[in-house]
Amino acid sequence: MPRPAISVQLYSVREQLADLDGTFERLAGLGIRSVEPFSLYDRVPETATALVRHGLSAPTAHAPFLSDDIEYEGRRVPLPPLGMTLQAARALGVHTLIDPMVPADRWQSADDVDNTAERLNTAAAEAAEAGLRVGYHNHSFEFHHRIDGASAYEYFVSKLDPAVVLEVDVYWAAMAGQDVPGLLQRLGHRVVALHLKDGGSVRDPFGTTGYAAENLDQVPLGHGILDIAGILRATPGADYDVIEFDHVEGDVFAAIGESLAYLRAARGADVPVTD
Repeated sequence: MPRPAISVQLYSVREQLADLDGTFERLAGLGIRSVEPFSLYDRVPETATALVRHGLSAPTAHAPFLSDDIEYEGRRVPLPPLGMTLQAARALGVHTLIDPMVPADRWQSADDVDNTAERLNTAAAEAAEAGLRVGYHNHSFEFHHRIDGASAYEYFVSKLDPAVVLEVDVYWAAMAGQDVPGLLQRLGHRVVALHLKDGGSVRDPFGTTGYAAENLDQVPLGHGILDIAGILRATPGADYDVIEFDHVEGDVFAAIGESLAYLRAARGADVPVTD
């Protein structure tokens, strides 16, 4: 069975992306060949050119297409139609478009979750016409409420069309108290990508004091308390292992390099780093 390709979520280096070429050069120098953009609403032509220049691809990308608007710098900003987002994704060579977050207040009732699932199923049909697939990326709050005896997240998954895929953020699932390997085994073949993070403590900012990236205790893979080895064993068929840091102390490129080395050792020395 082919091993997953290793990618890096560009949110990890969001501050460094002011120097797009310099950031891509450093990632490529680490041996990274795939990246995951976190925004498709600006710098698309510049990013597409820089990807080619540095031998990188963007097989997956994030864009919040399951909401009508998002909060940006203290105000609500309307989002473009899905068709425009799919066009931007195609310009970057993206194959899988992932919504990164549906707000927590939409995971509390069956009606709200049903509406989100229906919206994602409709998006999957539109994306298929453009040659793409779509999916969802979790945080922790999708697991805070139970619907029909299951977490809101797994209830949501039960409502999805088979064409919809999942990118499971293992760190946030662990913060929500999930047995992550068990969760991944239940989700099965729907999981095409993992957001791989590790941490030194278990503390859910979405369930307690509110989210603040700088308060997260994230560390390179294998240096924290998550069962990363068990998580990888639970997903032998995933397409992508995506390294991400919401926040890390010190040099983020060094942390990415350590995580990359861990993944190569854990998945096998010949693990591919290309799409």
